[in-house]
Amino acid sequence: MNSVGHKRSGQLFSTFASISRNRMVERKLLFLTGVYTLIGMLVLFLAMPGSTGLIALEAGLAAVAGFFLVHIYWHFTGFRGDCLLLPLTAVLTATGLVFLFRLNPAYGMRQSIWLLVALVALLLTTRLLKDFRFLDDYKYIYALVGLIALVLPIFFGKEEGGAKSWLDFGLFQFQPSEFVKILVVLFLASFLDENKEALAAGTRSVGWLNIPSPQEWVPLVAMWGVSLLLLVFQRDLGTALIYFGTFLAMVYVATSRIFYAVFGMGLFLTGASASYFLFDHVRTRVETWINPWPLIDTTGYQIIQSIFAIGSGGVTGTGLGQGFPTLIPAVHTDFIFAAICEEMGLAGGVSIILLFMIFVYRGMKVALKTKDDFASLAAAGLTAILGLQAFIILAGVTKMLPLTGVTLPYMSYGGSSLVANFILLGLLLNISHEAGSRL
Repeated sequence: MNSVGHKRSGQLFSTFASISRNRMVERKLLFLTGVYTLIGMLVLFLAMPGSTGLIALEAGLAAVAGFFLVHIYWHFTGFRGDCLLLPLTAVLTATGLVFLFRLNPAYGMRQSIWLLVALVALLLTTRLLKDFRFLDDYKYIYALVGLIALVLPIFFGKEEGGAKSWLDFGLFQFQPSEFVKILVVLFLASFLDENKEALAAGTRSVGWLNIPSPQEWVPLVAMWGVSLLLLVFQRDLGTALIYFGTFLAMVYVATSRIFYAVFGMGLFLTGASASYFLFDHVRTRVETWINPWPLIDTTGYQIIQSIFAIGSGGVTGTGLGQGFPTLIPAVHTDFIFAAICEEMGLAGGVSIILLFMIFVYRGMKVALKTKDDFASLAAAGLTAILGLQAFIILAGVTKMLPLTGVTLPYMSYGGSSLVANFILLGLLLNISHEAGSRL
């Protein structure tokens, strides 16, 4: 008994030491992030006349304090979540906040308020949903709530940027699709966890190919088809692309069958071709992507200004506040990356891309380390949906892909996007807490 007691004491001490070490790494990285944030806000304070610069500096202090308060709470509650995800998010969010104040202080002030709301949402997510496994039992509730949330903007939504995906509540606007993406991941994780053996092995033979029975794949495809149909009615094709890409990624992770990915890509290409001929909005985006120069006075103006901004930044940029990013329409939402590249240069742009790549790496590492299949699928899906969203908007801004109008996670202006992505972060951290993820 004494030997067992000593062994248990040793295990507890080792666990405590590991938690303390992880949080110490997180604390040091947050300190560096805080210095980075305050330097950016101090530059704006010196450059902006009157009270505007002071408000920016105060917002920076509030953001730094908010991240540290979350960290302190986790430290004293023994939270074992990944120690890099919060600092990575803090750097991305701080960069976005600094540039929003530089572009338009009104947007910066609103974003700073939404950031505090998002941090509260993160704290509640890691507190109330720490036991992640119980979420496995409500997949059809996710499907129903998600369907209702997607239907509402069709009848009551406000159209912005060609997409009818916003609900206007007067004091603020709400974009349901930003939260539905989390429900989609949870539904797919639960459904695939239940049916992955049948989907992977197949229960029926069609020639040389083994396929699952309709009982396994029809509910999945039906739910997905309805979601895509509603998104087409909303004309929010960027979100539809993110959802569909996440769907394919999660099916491949669950089954390891390349057939599903190839078949899904074929469906996507067929749907994209049909959309090009059926919807003027899609056709305009594609034509602008192929050759924007003849359309420089109309639909091509935005992407051309983005290219000019990125090119004029050079390697090190023009300096914060020294460029002309405000010439780009909607620079605070779709094109904030172009503003960053102009004033922070190639070095700043590549740094942002690397931060997103590290985030995706850590998320996939969490998915690999957890032993629970539902949690593993959910972590992979949450990581994939954030990574795909970042890739699609970055590719659109740099003219690698047609512009889809989605936000850059944690950086673009938008309260719905910010709060939803912090909830996504909280769920991913909860999974890493269960897995005991560490450096």
